[in-house]
Amino acid sequence: MRIRDRLGLNERRQRQLSRLMQVLLVGLVFVGFERGNPGIVVNAAVGLGVTYLPAVLERDYHIPMDSALTLWITVAVFLHAFGTAGLPGATTNLYRSIWWWDHLTHTLSSTIVAAAGYATARAFELHSDGVSLPDRFMFVFILLFVLAFGVFWEVLEFGVTVVASLSGTQAVLVQYGLGDTMLDLLFDTLGGVIVAIWGTAHLTDLVGVLADRFGPGTAGKD
Repeated sequence: MRIRDRLGLNERRQRQLSRLMQVLLVGLVFVGFERGNPGIVVNAAVGLGVTYLPAVLERDYHIPMDSALTLWITVAVFLHAFGTAGLPGATTNLYRSIWWWDHLTHTLSSTIVAAAGYATARAFELHSDGVSLPDRFMFVFILLFVLAFGVFWEVLEFGVTVVASLSGTQAVLVQYGLGDTMLDLLFDTLGGVIVAIWGTAHLTDLVGVLADRFGPGTAGKD
């Protein structure tokens, strides 16, 4: 069963939802300018760019991007950008006013990272007979891949926060302390587990195309 079947949305509806969130991200960029908040501007603009990545991969590299997969990516980046802005008239953003918002966005974002790591690793396995990745190994690999990216992100947040503090500017990414970092990594791991248990079956088409994009391989050859 594909992701779109589980969502109960047809392909046309999923693409419409993705377009709607792209329009809202454009609106968030203007909200950031209106508030004089560079964090909102940067996060919304980067998020908007990420939402166009599936279309670029499909058009320029002929990598099929399921509409549900595109929606999945769009939802993750939209919720993050929206969280930095908050509701109209609110004095704080959603990351500060809703305790679980950060956990939600980290879990969603980590599922995308896990999916990318899984698809790439499986593509290498299909491409070459010299690569064999048992299911148990893949489970551990996905978790380690997500955690490695999560640590990188936390270091990036720390660096941006320090630079902003030293320069007297507003940070576009904020780290709220060691406890927050540990919780972020915990929910990153949760996202990896979700993909490792339930998500890999939906990435079969993507894995096959990636393997073909690597060029002539040794899989299936004597």
